Amino acid sequence: MEVVLADTLLSRCGDRAALLRALSAPLSAERAEALRLLLQRLAAAVPAAAAGEAEALRRAAWEVALERCRPLLRGGEGAAGSAERARAVRGALRHCVQLCGPPLAARLARDALAELAAGGGAGAEEAAVEALAAAVPRLEEPELLSRCAAAALALVREEGEGEAAAALVAGRLLPALGANGAALPRVWEGLLGAGGAPRAGRALLALSALADALLPRGPAGSGLDARLCPRFWRLVQEGLTERDGLCRKRARYLLKRALDLSVGQRAELRCPQDGGHEPSLFWWSAEKTEQLLQFWETYILIMETLEGNQIHVIKPVLPKLNSLYELAISGDKGRWLFHPSWHVCIYRRMFESENKTLTKEGILHFLELYETKHLPNSLGFSEFVIGPLMDALSESSLYSRIPGQSIGDCPPLGMKLQKFLATYFTLLPEEEKGSFLLKFIQKMTSRHWCAVPILFLSMALASIPSCKVLGAEGLHALRDVLQCTMITHQILLRGAAQCYLLQTTMHLTDVEKVSFPEVSSFLLSLRPEESLRRDTLLWTELCSWLQVNDRCFRKSVTSDLERQEASSLCQYVRSLVGEYLKTPAAERENCFMPDWFEAKLVSTMILLAADVEQMKSKYSGKSNIEWIELEAFLNPLLDVLMKLGSNAYIPTLKTDKSLQLLLKLLQTRSLKCSNTQDDEVLSFIWKSLVTPVESILEFVLRRLTANELSTVGDLDRCDLYLALIPEMVSLCLKVNWKKIPSIKNFLSSLVNASIRNLQERNSEKEPKVKEQIRKVASMASLAAVCEIMAGKLEVHLEPLPSVDALKKFISFSQFNEVLKKPSYIEEKNSLGEETTSQGWGKIVARYVRDQWICLHFILNSFVTSAQGYETTSVMSLSTVERSKEILQSALEALSILPSDQVLPVFDCMKVLVPKLLDSSEGLCIEAFDLAWKIISSLSNTQLIFWANLKAFVQFIFDSEVLAVAASAKGQAYTKIKEIIFKLIDLSTTKTGVFNVVLSHCCQSWIFPTVDERSALTNAFLNAGNYSELITEACVFGTVFRRDQRHIQDVHAFIEDIGEKCAANVVTESPNRDDHYVRICAVKFLCLLDGSNNLHKMFMEDIFIKLLDKDEEVSRSRTRYYANSLQHRIKNRVWQTLLVLLPKLNQNFLCGTLDRVFLAGFSNNQASVKYFIEWIVILSLHKYPQFLDKFWDCFCYDEENLKKSICTFLSVLAHFDIILQNTSEKKPALKKALVVVLQWCFSHNFSVRLYALVALKKIWGMCRMLHVEEFDALTPVIESSLQQVENMHGTGNAKRNWQRIQDHFFFAIFHPVEDYSLETIFYTLPRLSELAEDEWISLSKFDRFTDIPLPAAFRWCQSRAELCDLKPSDWAQQDMGSHSAEADSQPEWTDVQKKIIPWKNSTPSLDLETTFQDRAAKLGKSNSRLIVVASLIDKPTNLGGLCRTSEIFGASALVVGSLHYIQDKQFQHLSVSAEQWLPLVEVKPSQLVDYLQQKKTEGYTIIGVEQTAKSFDLTEYCFPEKSLLLLGNEHEGIPANLIHHLDVCVEIPQQGIIRSLNVHVSGALLIWEYTRQQVIKQKQQQ
Repeated sequence: MEVVLADTLLSRCGDRAALLRALSAPLSAERAEALRLLLQRLAAAVPAAAAGEAEALRRAAWEVALERCRPLLRGGEGAAGSAERARAVRGALRHCVQLCGPPLAARLARDALAELAAGGGAGAEEAAVEALAAAVPRLEEPELLSRCAAAALALVREEGEGEAAAALVAGRLLPALGANGAALPRVWEGLLGAGGAPRAGRALLALSALADALLPRGPAGSGLDARLCPRFWRLVQEGLTERDGLCRKRARYLLKRALDLSVGQRAELRCPQDGGHEPSLFWWSAEKTEQLLQFWETYILIMETLEGNQIHVIKPVLPKLNSLYELAISGDKGRWLFHPSWHVCIYRRMFESENKTLTKEGILHFLELYETKHLPNSLGFSEFVIGPLMDALSESSLYSRIPGQSIGDCPPLGMKLQKFLATYFTLLPEEEKGSFLLKFIQKMTSRHWCAVPILFLSMALASIPSCKVLGAEGLHALRDVLQCTMITHQILLRGAAQCYLLQTTMHLTDVEKVSFPEVSSFLLSLRPEESLRRDTLLWTELCSWLQVNDRCFRKSVTSDLERQEASSLCQYVRSLVGEYLKTPAAERENCFMPDWFEAKLVSTMILLAADVEQMKSKYSGKSNIEWIELEAFLNPLLDVLMKLGSNAYIPTLKTDKSLQLLLKLLQTRSLKCSNTQDDEVLSFIWKSLVTPVESILEFVLRRLTANELSTVGDLDRCDLYLALIPEMVSLCLKVNWKKIPSIKNFLSSLVNASIRNLQERNSEKEPKVKEQIRKVASMASLAAVCEIMAGKLEVHLEPLPSVDALKKFISFSQFNEVLKKPSYIEEKNSLGEETTSQGWGKIVARYVRDQWICLHFILNSFVTSAQGYETTSVMSLSTVERSKEILQSALEALSILPSDQVLPVFDCMKVLVPKLLDSSEGLCIEAFDLAWKIISSLSNTQLIFWANLKAFVQFIFDSEVLAVAASAKGQAYTKIKEIIFKLIDLSTTKTGVFNVVLSHCCQSWIFPTVDERSALTNAFLNAGNYSELITEACVFGTVFRRDQRHIQDVHAFIEDIGEKCAANVVTESPNRDDHYVRICAVKFLCLLDGSNNLHKMFMEDIFIKLLDKDEEVSRSRTRYYANSLQHRIKNRVWQTLLVLLPKLNQNFLCGTLDRVFLAGFSNNQASVKYFIEWIVILSLHKYPQFLDKFWDCFCYDEENLKKSICTFLSVLAHFDIILQNTSEKKPALKKALVVVLQWCFSHNFSVRLYALVALKKIWGMCRMLHVEEFDALTPVIESSLQQVENMHGTGNAKRNWQRIQDHFFFAIFHPVEDYSLETIFYTLPRLSELAEDEWISLSKFDRFTDIPLPAAFRWCQSRAELCDLKPSDWAQQDMGSHSAEADSQPEWTDVQKKIIPWKNSTPSLDLETTFQDRAAKLGKSNSRLIVVASLIDKPTNLGGLCRTSEIFGASALVVGSLHYIQDKQFQHLSVSAEQWLPLVEVKPSQLVDYLQQKKTEGYTIIGVEQTAKSFDLTEYCFPEKSLLLLGNEHEGIPANLIHHLDVCVEIPQQGIIRSLNVHVSGALLIWEYTRQQVIKQKQQQ
């Protein structure tokens, strides 16, 4: 309509300039569109007009541009116009510039730049950009062009809220700048210049907008060519690996555009090298077009396939990566033809995928490269390994086992990583090895690594072949890695990582570049309780390494080489000991305790040097070792120790250091030698150190009792002295008994002096620090003596008079006595030492704890004493009252002491509660509750929880406590049972809690100590009273999360390495695995004796309770899934029942067998079914008289038998074993044959198969026994069995018959010979395909030593025939005959292809004319919706869209080619809609021009695409003139078209699948547009 109006006005108006002015008066949307069309016609007609008329038109156009269009764009005059009017005004402005030329362009540009500089908000910014876009094509002034380019780039660079402005610039201004040949170089330099370039996403947005200018389709060499710029290709590579999907799409678009251009030009092209000696980032040769196309098409296919993020789509494409490498490497010269960074982009894209399976596939593929390909060296690959690859390797879940691997196997990624690192390192040039390895190790310290990745990276480092490449810096980096490993709580994994890092150090350190101090500092980072400890293979390997390289280490600046004949290590250790014991001249007496670091270092190096010398002597064949060097190490220490007792003026620092070193040497233990004399090094050290015992004891006594400890800092010294005392006692017991009298005298003097100090009363109101510290030290001394007397009974300290004095003093003492905080006004020393209230609170807590340690000793002595105390003793006056008073004090202590100090209080309560349960049950229950509250509050702490839990368990589950509570059956008994279930519940979240409880109870019940035997008639009575503990233990075990199972798998892998990993030897196994709960319970049951009446009653009770548990589960879930918690519990129940079965007598079994049969009628999973069948077979085997009960099972109603008959038929398949112990076999066979034959005719195929298996077994027995009664049946049965054997019918009948016969339960399994723990808990669960975390290997039974198996126990291992079988189920479905072949194919011939080809084409017809003509011919009115489907290439989708568009009255459907109309699939879907709908052909290459044209006509370009700023379809209001652009089926809307869109609309989704079919998406939007327009029409009417 507007076109007709414009032509009419021009033909009838004589003054066109006046017409322009008149039409530009107040503009409505319709008049604005008419003005645009008028200006378009005038711009085309001006060249032919007269000079005067042309000038008048230019003046009018100038006025329209500046006075009407610009104000409207700025939102000034008439700012309330619609979006359609604004689009028309923009078009009018462009035509004004065409009419007026450069002068108007320059004026508009200056005004717009000024507006941009002044700011003014998004509206002003948009108006300025539109003005610049109109002006730039006709600008000629260089200065203005530069300013315009700078303004455009500034808007592109803006972060945050500038996203809309950047998109506007890319869609409007940049294409205009690209069209101006003078402006393009300025924009190019700004985008890819050295400074201030925008980030990748914005830069790619701009480059996509400039693609037509930077990658022109003309002949090569004409103008700017982005392909020749290395920075352009680096930006494309960065875009390919960006996290933003739109950014990646733009990068792929630019790459494909460059390729399409190169193919079309067929010119020689090579991008300059981007530094180094590697190939160009991009090159092209006409001679190698085919090879180049093959490489790049494969590359783009892989990159586009990775966008799917779905492994089943991506995996078939991965083999193409191999062919990509074959194309990228020159076979003859062994060099890269294509820059390796392109390959790196693929792996980076895979590593950063949200799909962890894809990440793992990418990592494995990259690691396998160096096994299968001989890749040339590339610096880029080294950087990639240290960067993105190691970042990807930090994910713990990647190191999981694959199906088919056994528990304890190394995960594939772990193995691949070891092979890769060894191979890659070997292939590196020698000059690069050191720097690569150093960066690799430093990367391991640059982030927080979880235990699993750091372990496998350490293993990979240790697998590198020996090579001297690491210096001091590398050693420091490895030490930093060790610090990283310490933050994990998995002690075994932590220790294993330390072991492998030490091996790495020995394999890769260049000893000539490191000194002994640096090596020793590194060794001290290894924890002896986790990795580096004497008598391990690792220690031996370290000694050997030190011996071999002894003379090679770099000499330290401070080393003093006294004797050249001595080894370097010995010289270093001698100097180390000497330097350690030196004291500065200005050393103060009241100094702080030195750090233990030096003492640990010196003691470790002494032991290492001694073991190295011993190794040398053995290699040289010496039988007697003189220990000259070891004596030289110890002499400086012995000199100081000998003087301690006599020289009171030795500096405190020196005494501290010497005693610290002494303690560290005395605490050294031998792992392998139980007898001290067998360890020659330790034996010599201890014999040397026993000499100064009297001097040391005299010094310690003086320091502890002569008021020499006076400050808070001295309490650390007090701890040192007290830690030495038990070590000195042990030393004398092991080496020299003659020193024991000195020990006794020392302890007597210490006790007497400590009691005197504690009995002193302060005369002053405000106590002084010195006095209070002396009291703390005295109480700590008494506690230490009590612990020695309790633990070192062989010293016989009880008869000493001082011990009686100690007992009396503690008995009369006030409990929970606290020390008043002293005044500090005069106690501050020059170091500013001061104790805060919080610090003093810790001291008081320690003081109270020491009181309870002493009290526990006294209580134990009172309990075990035959005579008790004298009548004057408070304890003997009223034992119960005194006990009650102490227990009340204990409750008070629990409330005031910190949680890490309550252990001695628990120990005292353990003695007190049994005495008070009868008389003060309420007080005892209060003690239980308070103790549980403390334990439950500590459950999140790792360091102190387990020690407290052990003390709590020893208190609550003390045999006497349990017995007294059970005898009364009162509230205490109920409370203990309540605590049992609370502990079990806690164990489901904190693995290992139940283990502690159960292990303690089982040991105390089956192996009671002397105290427990004297306290009770029979400790085993507790087992019966608290049988719930064993019952719950038999079925205990949670379904672990995947990450928990993963940690357990890695634990199992490390444990299976054995002694080769020192961590397995030195770490104390806490037995916290859930399996150990069941192992403990099973071993406990195995120890029971059926002839013992108590044991017999207990086992029968457990048997009944377990059957109850099974019935409870069956009632709760009639159907349950495989490997669900219900399945696992039932499986554990029947495993335990099977263990108990041989110990049960006939009478009990007779009463319970019916319940076993009843369980067989339940709907059971395979593993449970096998165990029930096994128990039935063994029961009937042992007691054939129960066969009548068994035959009754076949008499149940058909409904019950329908789902259970196979269980009982399976039992009959082992009828030969059942009848082994009976002499009357024929009647039983006759009955069995009658029963089985009727089931051979069942309707159910599976039942018939089971019946036939049983029939075959029974009939074989009949023939062996020659049962004449069955002669008449012989022909029928044998012909039937023969027919079954030879069946060749349709389906899987014959195959299933073969499978059921080959199934392990019928073919290999022998119920009697295979009865073993391994079969019950490992082999049968494995063969029945139970989850792996339910398999308990025999090695775990051996590893759990808390409860031993009976010496005569013979049922341990399965038969080899059964162990060698693989899991299989005869009823499994066929997997398909080609499934295995498909997985093994090296190359997939067909994959989903997501490439949209760009073909050069030019419009052959005027688009507008084509559209109008076709619409006129069909007699259809022009509506306002255009559906553009040029990007869709599937005829079915186009046919469906054609039909939908026609039904809802779209004005036109735009397709990429009209040839689709002839396609049969199109016609089938369109059902002749193409005859009634205008179809327009617009090739993909024409779309940009077509969209621009439609914009000028007032259409809103709407894309169906998910973007960050897309509108929800339910909320978007469609303009009347809407153009709907639909994307390609796979890629969507290309990047070069997205910035031409006015708006993106997305369809809200609720499901998992990420996209709809393009026809469906289009149909939804077409309907929504139609619905809105219908509503508007109704409202207007």
